[in-house]
Amino acid sequence: MKIWAKINIKDKNKDVEVITKSLTNYLYGYGPINDICHKYGISNEDRKKLDKYTANRIGGILMLYLSKNISRINDIVNKYNIDITTLNNIEPEIEGYIEKNI
Repeated sequence: MKIWAKINIKDKNKDVEVITKSLTNYLYGYGPINDICHKYGISNEDRKKLDKYTANRIGGILMLYLSKNISRINDIVNKYNIDITTLNNIEPEIEGYIEKNI
């Protein structure tokens, strides 16, 4: 029988740590969360908790991806593929350097 449980991965992977920190900032750190924290007076300590939670989740997904554990990734996708109207009309976005002809 499968049960849903949270586990912490003890293996340290410096590449995953660097990528996780970067992705956390890219996805979450500099977006609307700054305005929300300021608007509602969220403390630096609570913001650190939010950042840590986000980074831990991203790091876990990266570790699953690197270990090619697709079934666990699918479990997560299936559990959290919730139909909520606040996430309609997803517009994929990417940021980075591009080649530009001058």
